[in-house]
Amino acid sequence: MAVYSITEAQPAPSSNKGVIYWLHKNLFSNVINSIFTLLGFYIIYLILPPLINWMIIDATWTGSKEEIVNGGARWIFIAEKFDQFMYGFYPPELHWRPNTVLVLAAVFVAILKYVKSIKFKIAAIVLFPIISFILISGGFGLETVETEKWGGLMLTLVVASVGIVASFPIGIVLALGRQSNLPIMRTLSVVFIEFIRGVPLITILFMASVVLPLFFSDGIDFNKLLRALIGITLFQSAYIAEVIRGGLQAIPKGQYEGADSIGLGYWQSMILVILPQALKISIPNLVGTSISLFKDSTLLLIIGLFDILAMVTLTTSDSLWLGFELEGYVFVTMIFWVICFSMSQYSKSIERKFNTEH
Repeated sequence: MAVYSITEAQPAPSSNKGVIYWLHKNLFSNVINSIFTLLGFYIIYLILPPLINWMIIDATWTGSKEEIVNGGARWIFIAEKFDQFMYGFYPPELHWRPNTVLVLAAVFVAILKYVKSIKFKIAAIVLFPIISFILISGGFGLETVETEKWGGLMLTLVVASVGIVASFPIGIVLALGRQSNLPIMRTLSVVFIEFIRGVPLITILFMASVVLPLFFSDGIDFNKLLRALIGITLFQSAYIAEVIRGGLQAIPKGQYEGADSIGLGYWQSMILVILPQALKISIPNLVGTSISLFKDSTLLLIIGLFDILAMVTLTTSDSLWLGFELEGYVFVTMIFWVICFSMSQYSKSIERKFNTEH
C-alpha cells in the first residue's frame, strides 16, 4: 500500500517575486512593451519636471499681485478669490452653513458604506437632503439666502447631487416601464427616453429656463435654479433608465421564474430579487453617467448660473486681476479630477462589497 506524504507548500522562487519580477512582467515583458515603456518614461521626463517647476517650485503662493517676480503659477490669485470659487456670492458670514453640509455629506457617505442597519440608512437618506436644504437656503430661524447668491463649487455640488439622486428613482421607473407588457406604459417610456437622449443637455437647460415658465400663469416667479434642476433631473433619468435596463436584461430568465415559483408578485419580485441584482451589475455604468453629469454641470453658465467654472471667467474679469485665467482653469481642473476620481474609487469599493463571485 503506497503511502503519500503531505508536505507544506513551498514558497515561490525568488525569481517570481520582487521589483525585478514586477518590472519584467508589467513593463518589459517583450520588445514592443519595452519600447513603449521607454517612450512613456521619456514623455514623462519632458512633461513632469517643467510642470513641477511651474506649479510648485517657481510658484508664487503669498503676497500681492505686485510681488510676482517669477514665471511660475500665481496661486495668490486663487487665494484671493478662493471664497468666490467655493461659495459664489454666498454671504461670507454664513459660510459655516455650506461647510456644515459638507461635513454632513461625509457622514452620510460613511453611513451608507459602513452602517448595516437598513432603517438607519433609510433615515439618513430621508433626513440628509432636508437638513442640507434648510442649512443652505435658510428657514426655521436661519437667515434666508436666495439662490441667485449660490455659486462656485457649492452650486456645482448641489446641482450634481440633486440631479443624480432625484433621477435615480425616475430612471428605475422608466427602465421598468420600457420593459412593461402594458403598451401605453412601454410607449410613453420609450418616447421619453429616446427624446431626451436625442437632444444635448444644453437644449434641455434652455427649455427648462425659457419654455417651462410659459406653462405657468403670469405673476408666478419660478426659481431659475429649480428650473435647471428639473431639466438636469429629467435628462439624467433617461440615461440612468438605459443603464438599469441593461442590468435587467443581464439577469438570467431563471431568476424571474424562481421569483414566480415562490409566489412573489411583480413588485415583490422586482424589489426583492431582480432589481438588487440588476443594480449591482449596473454600478460601473451608473457611476460613469454620474461623473458625466457632474462634468456637464458646467453648462449652467449658459442659463446664468455661476458654477465653479463660470467663476473663473467672472473673477478674471476683475480689472485688478486680469490675465490669471490659466491658474483659475488649472485649479478648477484639479478640483474636478479629485471629485471624479473619488467617485470612481468609491464605486469600486461598492463593487467589491457586493461582489458575490468569490
